[in-house]
Amino acid sequence: MSEQKLNTFKGSCHCGAVQFEIRAPDEIEVEDCNCSICSKAGFLHLILPLSRFQLLKGKDNIQTYTFNSGIAKHTFCKTCGVKPFYTPRSNPDGIDINVRCLDIKPSTINIVKFDGQNWEDNADGLADKSKD
Repeated sequence: MSEQKLNTFKGSCHCGAVQFEIRAPDEIEVEDCNCSICSKAGFLHLILPLSRFQLLKGKDNIQTYTFNSGIAKHTFCKTCGVKPFYTPRSNPDGIDINVRCLDIKPSTINIVKFDGQNWEDNADGLADKSKD
C-alpha cells in the first residue's frame, strides 16, 4: 500500500481568534455523528494523529467543555463559540477536526454516518483513526 500525499489545510473558528492547520490527504473520510452534542453542533469529524495538527493562534481563547465520562475535551472559541476541533473520546491521543471549519477543504470528502447515539457499540470502528 502506498503512502498518501499529505496536504496542509488551514482552518479557524468563525471570528478567527482560533486558527490551526492540519496535514491530511486530498481525499478524506469523515463521520457525521448523531450523538447529542454533534447533531446540535453540526460537527463533521476528521480524526487525525495529533502530530498532523498545529495550533497557530488562539491558545488563550480556547474554552474546554466536558461531560459524561470526561475523556473527550470539547474545545471552542470563547469569543464566537465555534468548535473547530477537540480531543475525542475514541482517540484521546489524537485530534478531531470539524471539517466545516477548514478554510479550503480537501477535494474529496466522503461522509459516512456514525451512530453516536449508541457510542459504546460503535466506537471500536474509530479506534485506529489517530494512528499514522
